[in-house]
Amino acid sequence: MNNGLKVFSGSSHPTFARAVCERLGVPLGISNTVQFSNENMLVQIEENVRGCDVFVIQTSASPVHEHLFELLIMIDALRSASAERITAVMPYIPYIRSDKKDRPRISIAARLVADLLKTSGVDRVLTMDLHSPQAQGFFRMPVDQLLGAGPVCERLRQEDTSDWVLVAADAGEAKDLGRYANRLDLPMAIIDKRRDGDDEKPRAVSLIGDVEGKVGVVIDDEIASGGTLVEAANFLKERGATRVLAAATHPIFSSNAAERIDDAFLEKVIVTDTMPLRADQQSEKVEVISVAKLFAEAISRIHDGSSVSELFDQEKVSEILKSPA
Repeated sequence: MNNGLKVFSGSSHPTFARAVCERLGVPLGISNTVQFSNENMLVQIEENVRGCDVFVIQTSASPVHEHLFELLIMIDALRSASAERITAVMPYIPYIRSDKKDRPRISIAARLVADLLKTSGVDRVLTMDLHSPQAQGFFRMPVDQLLGAGPVCERLRQEDTSDWVLVAADAGEAKDLGRYANRLDLPMAIIDKRRDGDDEKPRAVSLIGDVEGKVGVVIDDEIASGGTLVEAANFLKERGATRVLAAATHPIFSSNAAERIDDAFLEKVIVTDTMPLRADQQSEKVEVISVAKLFAEAISRIHDGSSVSELFDQEKVSEILKSPA
């Protein structure tokens, strides 16, 4: 390997890719993606990558399937161009919620995506907050998973948290909530939520913990349609919460999520920029914090062969986020 670091980007989130490159002090690699009238796609790498350590940034933004296939074709093109090592930088991985066979005759699509990445020529993956820990085992290559808890907690520390209770929107989020509670030294509560079928209409039935007269802060790994979040906010209001805030790593914001947030008993929703927000996904209640510095640091450490696990430390994360751009 000639030790050359190169960063390329698909078309899913170019703003994020440019922010990462600015932090790294390297130019964004030049490539060209063309979609023909028959919806076939061509990706051309327009600079020499022979022997280079290449990172390709692509997240699971809409249109999901186009961006996934663009990534696969780009990786294959880089492999054909003799890149020495290729890392797929995927802040949010497509189909990552399809991580188990919980009904007959279905695909575990997250594993399929992992296999496609391996087949295309990926050597390793860098991501943030997988939907579930077992998904990491689907990949037949090293996977570095950054934690959204670090940068989100760094932002939450700027508020007066004296009367806060961190709330898991469902039992499945309870374990991840512990990362936030430990960092912020705050009490926790868990909403017992039930979902019937695939209608994305969850029902909160009970609360483990106490939020009466306190500020409830709902923590989740992602916000999709917003149904879970809105139901949780209304439920906490019924249980006596004076205010409700929320924080999540991935702002999927499908359907009319932004409108739901606007109409809900929510004061503020803090998310990261692992996903781009279109104009119709904007809300005055939504605040986006950047994790580009954290990804840039991880890329630098992977390239240099130094420890990525140090980025789990809150003090280290704080140091990185506060450092000059």
